[in-house]
Amino acid sequence: MTSRLIRFNKPYGVLSQFTPEGKWQGLKDYIDLPGVYVAGRLDADSEGLLLLTNDGKQQARIADPRFKMEKTYWVQVEGMPSDTALAALRSGVVLNDGPTLPARARLLEPAPAVWPRTPPIRERKAIPTAWIELVIREGRNRQVRRMTAAVGHPTLRLIRAAIGPYTLDGLAPGTWAD
Repeated sequence: MTSRLIRFNKPYGVLSQFTPEGKWQGLKDYIDLPGVYVAGRLDADSEGLLLLTNDGKQQARIADPRFKMEKTYWVQVEGMPSDTALAALRSGVVLNDGPTLPARARLLEPAPAVWPRTPPIRERKAIPTAWIELVIREGRNRQVRRMTAAVGHPTLRLIRAAIGPYTLDGLAPGTWAD
């Protein structure tokens, strides 16, 4: 059997599993390929790169934190992060389940050219938003959202742009490629 790796740009509202649940869609609405499985996960309210493979060893290398594959996120946050907030992300923040590893964090200026989200994020006229690029090697439950909240900037939109060398390049939301 030939090893296969699929890059999928997961839209908002889609689970990282083939079966839908409640109000969330499943991957079967987008990918009709037998024998491929998700390598890692991405919350239904997050968007972006999801990898699928038919190779169990490759799946483990991608998903298992022991292999330390970097994950790059573009995070739209409430407010304008200060140098202090970005420095806290870079040195690691303390969450309720312990401290995070240091991350790479920088403001994305200009904001990344991303597709409109359905439904759109909530925006407040009096509170600006900013985009941060956050690169982490861990994969705790809702980690990026909890990290930005810990430094005073709640996440409004979360897009995974890359997993190791694999990127969203050339993928519109809801599309996949080998």
